[in-house]
Amino acid sequence: MRNTDFINAMAKNECDLKSCFLCRFCLTDWLPAVAANRKNIEVKKGQQLFKEGDPVNGIYFIYTGVIKVHKRWDNEKELILRFAKAGDIVGQLGLGMDTVYPVSATAIEAGMVCYVDMAFFESTLNINTRFTRQLVMVLANDLQESEKRMRNLAHMPVKGRVAQALINLKNQFGTNLGGYINVELTRQDLAAFTGAAYESLFRVINELVEEKQIAVAGKSILITDESRLLRLTAEVEP
Repeated sequence: MRNTDFINAMAKNECDLKSCFLCRFCLTDWLPAVAANRKNIEVKKGQQLFKEGDPVNGIYFIYTGVIKVHKRWDNEKELILRFAKAGDIVGQLGLGMDTVYPVSATAIEAGMVCYVDMAFFESTLNINTRFTRQLVMVLANDLQESEKRMRNLAHMPVKGRVAQALINLKNQFGTNLGGYINVELTRQDLAAFTGAAYESLFRVINELVEEKQIAVAGKSILITDESRLLRLTAEVEP
């Protein structure tokens, strides 16, 4: 798509039929059907796409912004399972037999998502074998990551989990011109992502700053000694 087409699409609050997970892997001949069946939705920071226990009505594809995927943990706590950014899919964990979302999805940055209902999504799966294969890979990766998270929660100290979280965030979002991880998280969200109490997260962040492994500027975090952070995560490797 030409740049002018992209600008016009954004002005009309539409995606470019090129960037999201669905459009990248489905057949070119299927794109008109996507255009006819999608809904482009602007989301504000803090807005929820769906919550745990809601009926599964459709699937979301991230065009811009950042979404956290999270679930209840120990009644009053929240565990963030992953973050989804531009090009990612959200809602696929609701494809099981229960027909309800087992997780919640909330925007931590304003952006735009592309939504398709389940009837069209299922038609897409039936017709687009490449898309279906890619979705299977995503689901397999979700399962592997879930197993790693559960192992880390059970066996890795909080400091190691914080180090792993920071490395994962850097790998996923990259860094800005100043070298800081290119996503800003509240300390509450970072604690929920590491499966730690807020007080423990705050203490560990201060320790890592004192040890010159990271630097902090507001919500922004700079990894200054990644090799030492990696050693913290390797202490419980099998």
